Amino acid sequence: MIAAYIDEIIMFCAGLWMASVGFGYLPYPGKPASRPPVVRHFKWMGPLLLAIAIILAAAS
Repeated sequence: MIAAYIDEIIMFCAGLWMASVGFGYLPYPGKPASRPPVVRHFKWMGPLLLAIAIILAAAS
């Protein structure tokens, strides 16, 4: 029970961070030249992870 809430909180925070980096509100840590190519997908992956976390929280 508690583990599910912790998992949802971690997913929500990760989605919030991914969306913030993807939309440019936060800089990606490190040098701009060393950014992995997956960072450009954070614009859709972050909100998707947020939605999944909210749906799982509502279902439990």
